[in-house]
Amino acid sequence: MSEKREYGFETLQIHAGARPDPATGARQTPIYQTTAYVFRDADHAAALFNLQEVGYIYSRLTNPTVAVLQERIATMEGGAGAVCCSSGHAAQILALFPLMQPGCNLVASTRLYGGTVQQFTNTIRKFGWSAKFVDTDDLDAVKAAIDDNTRAIFCESIANPGGYVTDIRSLADIADEAGLPLIVDNTSATPYLCRPIEHGATLVVHSVTKYLTGNGTVTGGAIVDSGKFDWAASGKFPSLSEPEPAYHGLKFAETFGPLAFTFYGIAIGLRDLGMTMNPQGAHYSLMGIETLSLRMQRHVENAEKVAAWLEADDRVEYVTYAGLPSSPYYERAKRHYPKGTGGLFTFAVKGGYDACVKLVNSLEIFSHVANLGDTRSLIIHSASTTHRQLTEAQQEAAGAGPNLVRVSIGTEDADDLIADLDQALTTACG
Repeated sequence: MSEKREYGFETLQIHAGARPDPATGARQTPIYQTTAYVFRDADHAAALFNLQEVGYIYSRLTNPTVAVLQERIATMEGGAGAVCCSSGHAAQILALFPLMQPGCNLVASTRLYGGTVQQFTNTIRKFGWSAKFVDTDDLDAVKAAIDDNTRAIFCESIANPGGYVTDIRSLADIADEAGLPLIVDNTSATPYLCRPIEHGATLVVHSVTKYLTGNGTVTGGAIVDSGKFDWAASGKFPSLSEPEPAYHGLKFAETFGPLAFTFYGIAIGLRDLGMTMNPQGAHYSLMGIETLSLRMQRHVENAEKVAAWLEADDRVEYVTYAGLPSSPYYERAKRHYPKGTGGLFTFAVKGGYDACVKLVNSLEIFSHVANLGDTRSLIIHSASTTHRQLTEAQQEAAGAGPNLVRVSIGTEDADDLIADLDQALTTACG
């Protein structure tokens, strides 16, 4: 593709990173189902292992199918490079790995997926890291939480489960002032609805499992690097700015410039943590991404219709969808997410916990699964499942209280979805 023209999103989601296979002319990106790659000679092998030449060594590190997916996601997000890995949770660890040292912390939004809260509350402590959870609407609280050991700020663009929309620009300003990277999980919004780098984010993470693939077949993750952060400026990020013993003293920031984080994520992160995406999964994700804009338009259209119907129903206490004029985040959503606020939100059922369980058990079209972003409409009672490990206070802060169900609105006929919810609410609420 010509570098002289700025292509539209719909063109990039199909073509970015992909070229006809040079050996066969195959138009679709092949699945390179191979473990290792033959070197041209000993000098070629040495150059690859010294990071003096870019190429393929071993599929734990690099794979041609995965490489196309990395380039496509980076291009759609407006980033310098990307690293794909085995899951969204793996992406979060890989994003933090170059930044953190024992004793360091990150400031994280209270409005995060329950599994992320668990990972940041308990699991990362085994690395000697910690997280401080704050309401990211309270910018003074965010500033107050930053200390000398803070190495990042973390949020979701559209929060799971409640569909809350984050003011990324304000958080980016705080991060810039503190000399810290802002990491934004863009899973729920996708780059079609929001490009966090344009609002000042340093790194963007994805669960590729969700909307990017869109068909419930893949588990995968991605980290996109903006290429705009100076990792050597403060001395806080020695993994990127100081000599790396494993590569004869090479300094990633000095050697690779805007691609320092990306090269580190592959050469150190994937090499040593082994969170590799498989090529078949990458292939499925590439096919899913080709229709991303079309799917997201339908997700938004359906979500707006279903959310409005639910809000008007007497059996529902409230709906959290930011696309509703009644939402406290409606004006922010219009400014920052002009194409819509996705297909994810929660609603409170009169009758509380028990009514939510009955509702979930009574639906016919909606699937009761621990996933989101599928073409199929999905539902889950977060308090008894994805957020079950959290305290009640944490559940409430995350928007996953006991009287709430989370829906991921798919691309079916919206009237059929409304009819299904109607009959299930009748069963649940009597």
